[in-house]
Amino acid sequence: MIKKIAILTSGGDAPGMNPAVKAIVNASIKKGLEPYVVYEGYKGLTEGNFKKVSKKDVKFIGDKGGTFIYSARFPEFKEEKIRKIAVSKMKKEGIDALIAIGGDGSYMGASKLTEMGIKTIGLPGTIDNDISSTDFTIGFHTALSTITKAVDQIRDTSESHNRANIVEVMGKYCGDLALNAAIAVGAEVLSTSERQLPEEEIVSQTKKAREEGNRSIIIMVTENIYDVKKLAQKIQSETNIETKATTIGHPQRGGVPSAEDRILASRMGAFAVEKLIEGQTNVAVNLVNNKLSTQNILEVVKMERPSRQELLNEYDSLN
Repeated sequence: MIKKIAILTSGGDAPGMNPAVKAIVNASIKKGLEPYVVYEGYKGLTEGNFKKVSKKDVKFIGDKGGTFIYSARFPEFKEEKIRKIAVSKMKKEGIDALIAIGGDGSYMGASKLTEMGIKTIGLPGTIDNDISSTDFTIGFHTALSTITKAVDQIRDTSESHNRANIVEVMGKYCGDLALNAAIAVGAEVLSTSERQLPEEEIVSQTKKAREEGNRSIIIMVTENIYDVKKLAQKIQSETNIETKATTIGHPQRGGVPSAEDRILASRMGAFAVEKLIEGQTNVAVNLVNNKLSTQNILEVVKMERPSRQELLNEYDSLN
């Protein structure tokens, strides 16, 4: 039976990580376990940078953005000799379980620790919503709200000046932020990783939107599929519509977590503690149709992205 649980956040930070940590700490103490927080993810785990915490330590972190135990990119953790150092530090402290909050990389680190005798569970903490086993990841809804607010403000000034504006949002190879934001703000043009439009098609759709009487035209795109500044120049040159490009960037990662993310994080955190006590390990927590469940981590990281065609169709019908 486990007695001590370590908690870490790894990879890109996401709003809602703090409520998840708080829930894990409180649930652990309620079940008679000792919770430890690890500072700076797997880097801190390897350095033995962890601390036993109480309910008092996490009482006021639930409404804070980012992660109060910090995060770090630590590719060295792929090396077995590095993981052995981390395991030895954990065993010296008597820590026999770990809950890792993050994305695919965080999941793989947890899975590797399972092979070395540490019980592990992963929580999906990433704004991109790119973990296919769960309907939503911790941080997605807050990032979506941040984008929506930003584009509403862009719309105001674009309307005033009769402009088009390309808005580039995060997501890597997952277009969920762009797609959902496009529906929320009524973007006239949408191009995502899953449905990437040729530049000429974007030009054509922008021109059509102006012909339909739109003074402000929002062109929503997922990051890294265009050079948005050059694309803006191309649109302006070929349509004579003044066009600006805005990359929202890292503000999407910050900010006070939304109610949706606080609830999701809290539910998942408490659920992870229950599953560890039941003996589950090397699994990730998911939310599917509002029901919590677990699935093998290695199965999760190999899953293909679910189709978003239905939601894309809904966007098309709204536009």
